[in-house]
Order: sequence, then C-alpha cells, then structure tokens
Amino acid sequence: MPTSPDDIDLPNIDPECLSPVDPSVLRSPDDPGHPPRILLLYGSLRKRSFSRLVAFEAERLLKFHGCETRIFDPSGLPLPDAEDKSHPKVQELRELAMWSEGMVWVSPERHGAMTGIMKAQIDWIPLSVGAVRPTQGKTLAVMQVCGGSQSFNAVNQLRVLGRWMRMVTIPNQSSVAKAFTEFDDNDRMKPSAYYNRIVDVIEELVKFTWMVRGRSGYLVNRYSERVESAEELSKRVNQRSI
Repeated sequence: MPTSPDDIDLPNIDPECLSPVDPSVLRSPDDPGHPPRILLLYGSLRKRSFSRLVAFEAERLLKFHGCETRIFDPSGLPLPDAEDKSHPKVQELRELAMWSEGMVWVSPERHGAMTGIMKAQIDWIPLSVGAVRPTQGKTLAVMQVCGGSQSFNAVNQLRVLGRWMRMVTIPNQSSVAKAFTEFDDNDRMKPSAYYNRIVDVIEELVKFTWMVRGRSGYLVNRYSERVESAEELSKRVNQRSI
C-alpha cells in the first residue's frame, strides 16, 4: 500500500491530511484478504470526456488506498437488446461486474439526466445470473459532471439504479460544475472544493467496501428469498419476460 500521495501522482493532495484507510478497523473476520476490487464506469465517448477524467482521478485515489481497479471503456458497447449477451463488450462488462466488490459510476448530465451511454452500461449488467445477483451487496459511489451550474439530477438517478441493483450506495456523492474549467492542459483536475469532494467520496467508498464485503452475504440474506427455490428466484428476476 502506498505511504505517500507522491507514490500515486496526487499533486493536489495535502499529505498531512490524507491517510490510507485502515482496514483493521473495518474488515470482518471473514474478509477475503485481497485488496478491494473496484470497477469504474463513465458515461461519455467524447475524445476529451470529463466523466472519464474524473474516473481517472478517482482511480488514482483508489490506488492510494490500496485498491485494485478496472475502468471499463464503453466504446463499442451495443445498445441493450441490439445484440446478444455474447457480444465481446457485453461479456467484458459482465465479467468485470462479477469481479468487482464495489463500483464508481460517473455520468455527465445531459438534458437533465444521466447519459444514454451510462444507462446502457448499467442495463447490460444483469440483475441475476441464474440465482446469483452480480451487484447485490456490493458498494457504489455516484458522481456526475456538469456543463453548467451544479446539478444533482444524474447522481439522484444513479442512486435509484444502485438501489434497484441492490447495491450499498454510500451517503457521499460528487457533482462537478462547469467541468470544462476544472481540468488543466494535462487533463488533471485543478485544486478546488470539487476535487476535495471527490477525495471524500473515494475515501468513504473504500471504508464502506472494507466494512461490507466480508459481511455482504449476511446483510442481504432475506426471508422472502430463503423460501424460494433457486429456480423460482431465477424466473422471477429474469428480464427476458419484460
């Protein structure tokens, strides 16, 4: 685990104020022991995508806290139902969702909502694979970038989706106003209250992930599902019938 922000190229961090999360305070006796596995999704295909740049900043902070990360590139991902689930990009996304123990979703706000690219990624992640839910009990942090003044429409929608996917969505969130003014010529985020909030969000996500991942099986164990067979559960949550 890094001992200094300099190890991960965090030039805007005050090293006196940022400390790695202490897993010993949070992890359960059944913790798997490996670094937390975090998947990051962003919602724009623009050449200079600010949601992607925020995801990169978040990834650096996650690595500082000792996490293993993956960023999914949505380029080439088909629209939901336009292709079969065997499409390579769909398979890649689903495998990453299964691999992860927590996620970061970063979307631009477009027409007062998350982007279609963001929603398509979430829609391709199944509610169930057989009787297993790939997202249930995993942690989630939501963030957005705005072209104008600060808004929270996209993060509010992402929270609804996180709840629907049965994820543990952390209380903190980030919304970066006028994102085009918040990055320098090297595509690094400038020092600001917006950047500090991203630092807060990532630190909180890491804490919740350590706290939840060894306990998620118990936390999401439900009476209503214990009385169902695996076959009945699979039929009930199967989206093909919709």
